[in-house]
Amino acid sequence: MNTTYTATCIMLLIFIASAFSVELALSAAIIEIAVGVIAGNFLGLGSAPWMDFLAGFGGILLTFLAGAEVDSRMLRDKLKESLLIGGLSFIIPYIAAIVYCYWGAGWTLNASLIAGCALSTTSLAVVYAVLVETGLTNTDIGKIIMAATFVTDFGVAAALSLSFAEYNFYTLWFILGSIAIIAAAARWLPDIFLRYGKRVIEPEIKLLFFLLFSFMSLAQMGKGHAVLPVFILGLYLGKMFREHKDLQQKLRIVAFAMITPFFFIKSGMNVSLREVAAQWPLFLALFGIKIAAKFVGVWPLAKRYVAEHAEYTTLLMSTGLTFGTISSLYGLQAGYIDKKQFSVLVAVVIGTAIVPTFIAQRWFSPNLSKAEADELLAREEESA
Repeated sequence: MNTTYTATCIMLLIFIASAFSVELALSAAIIEIAVGVIAGNFLGLGSAPWMDFLAGFGGILLTFLAGAEVDSRMLRDKLKESLLIGGLSFIIPYIAAIVYCYWGAGWTLNASLIAGCALSTTSLAVVYAVLVETGLTNTDIGKIIMAATFVTDFGVAAALSLSFAEYNFYTLWFILGSIAIIAAAARWLPDIFLRYGKRVIEPEIKLLFFLLFSFMSLAQMGKGHAVLPVFILGLYLGKMFREHKDLQQKLRIVAFAMITPFFFIKSGMNVSLREVAAQWPLFLALFGIKIAAKFVGVWPLAKRYVAEHAEYTTLLMSTGLTFGTISSLYGLQAGYIDKKQFSVLVAVVIGTAIVPTFIAQRWFSPNLSKAEADELLAREEESA
């Protein structure tokens, strides 16, 4: 299909998704995922290398921004809550998915391990997008949810690495290079931003993009993934972003206006409704297992530590997207799962990105305090 024609259609769909997001008062992320499903299954649109690249970078950029939103002081103060909520959010769905797929669905052990990784995730991208759009990123509940999400996804990344490690000579370079970039950025970037910031050509944003591309390049060579080091870089630079709100706002505009929509639409395109329809009992079983296991792991602790927002916290922790898709795709490419298993897993992952988010926003979204609402309004006026 013609590249320009495909890009034109995708941009129209991105605009339509944004309009629906405003009219329905729902996160643009879940609308864009749904639009991607429609585009891939009914409109005959397929992805292309340029779109795959933008989608991959969109996920990395979202992860970086999410890391920058986590208050390190809050993380230290709420370390126990974050570790418990995030840890059980990972381990209980991980075990439940493996047990069902191996003994219930008759999958191989490796396929079951892939399913465990794919269905135990919490989507940092979806959680961050929702919290930003609802103005909850600077609230205590928003910071706890993001910190717990990081713990969950760290567990998934560790499980995937330990179960299917593919180390090579460049893996060491990936690890050492990531450490070096994070250390250098934490030391020098604040001074560089102070010197070159607040200019129309935005050299500081270009430098940040270079660093993110560097992480992606190192990860590709080392057969790893850049999500964790990118999130850690965001954590280290969080203080700088809180001191320079204009830089954070500009990055958000660039990300949400042009880059991240490709990530969400591409995710929706991965779902084959035909394959899912042929295996709908398995789809419903895996969907139910993930949601039930998340509630078992998260809700009791959320009820204890964030009682007023326990349902909202549990629902957002039940979402999946980035690591779920990555785990499924890795399993397919390595030959651990077949295309039918892949389609069902990705469909479940996409379903958990949409359904819990919709319910959380529609019926359980926390109300901002007057001070928080005034701060959000002030930020919007500054960016207008």
